[in-house]
Amino acid sequence: MFAENPIKRRQSTQIRVGNVLIGGDAPIAVQSMTNTRTTDVAATVAQIQAIAKAGADLVRVSVPTMEAAEAFKLIKQQSPIPLVADIHFDYRIALKVAEYGVDCLRINPGNIGREDRIRAVVDCARDYNIPIRIGVNGGSLEADIQEKYREPTPEALVESAMRHVEILDRLNFDQFKVSVKASDVFLAVGAYRLLAKQIKQPLHLGITEAGGARAGAVKSAIGLGMLLAEGIGDTLRISLAADPVEEVKVAFDILKSLRIRSRGINFIACPSCSRQEFDVIKTMNQLEERLEDVIEPLTVSVIGCVVNGPGEALVSDLGVAGASKKSGFYINGQRQKLRLDNDQVADQLEQQVRDYLQQKIAVRQLD
Repeated sequence: MFAENPIKRRQSTQIRVGNVLIGGDAPIAVQSMTNTRTTDVAATVAQIQAIAKAGADLVRVSVPTMEAAEAFKLIKQQSPIPLVADIHFDYRIALKVAEYGVDCLRINPGNIGREDRIRAVVDCARDYNIPIRIGVNGGSLEADIQEKYREPTPEALVESAMRHVEILDRLNFDQFKVSVKASDVFLAVGAYRLLAKQIKQPLHLGITEAGGARAGAVKSAIGLGMLLAEGIGDTLRISLAADPVEEVKVAFDILKSLRIRSRGINFIACPSCSRQEFDVIKTMNQLEERLEDVIEPLTVSVIGCVVNGPGEALVSDLGVAGASKKSGFYINGQRQKLRLDNDQVADQLEQQVRDYLQQKIAVRQLD
């Protein structure tokens, strides 16, 4: 099996968002964001439930108006996981959702307005024990910072972030996390590296406006992978122009690839070639769709020939190594007498996975 994970996590203070701990030694939390109209309570609740089912720990909901705040009250009552309210400019909305039980406020203190309004929001957050996320974005930096740096730079993003941090410091409020997102990988990575050295609070990672499902997933995997491998990051969101559920799936794929956090099946599959004894691509498409409901961490290798099949099976919970007519089958690295029919690999392997999980859960219950 694999050696111990070599990643040394950046030490940060810990905050609580609802029932989810962020920072310190807590698992890196996965977040997504609804894209329904918040005033459509039924649609928003349905999307939150789908996001939660996919494994997200937190969901962010945009609350741009007082009407949306009233809808948020009903949404909060039905949400299975903590909610972060995304609020800009109108401090009264922040006060209202705090009253309605929001778990975290995503604001930039500087765009709330006058000092008394900022103080009102911070005092309210303190009274209700609600943390704040400072969210800086490369596309919406303050005018004077844009003029100073001429273009978004890591230093510009961090200066903006520290301006907001200093406001909270002045108000003696330390229950916050910070993000410095940008759509450019190197800009975002550079900003997070700088910020990680300047504050102790948790960092929320993201490559903002990353793109569509495929390109955005690749860009996010590269950028966030660089930071996570350096131990930077306490919570993350993959920003895709796609179904929010896909954001959660990509987030867990990134965390699984770095052996940071596991959820569901980690498939090891060959790209297939002329040596394959069964249709690997078709088999994988079927297995990923059929086993999407599995949340138990599990490694399954699906290799079309005997060149790499046995070796991958040694480090898998279950494995298939392609062979003529019938393929070799492994459990916990051990070759089994059972062989899988090459024209029924997906059906038979799915059943073996479910049997394995059932036995694993039964053993755990006995313990």
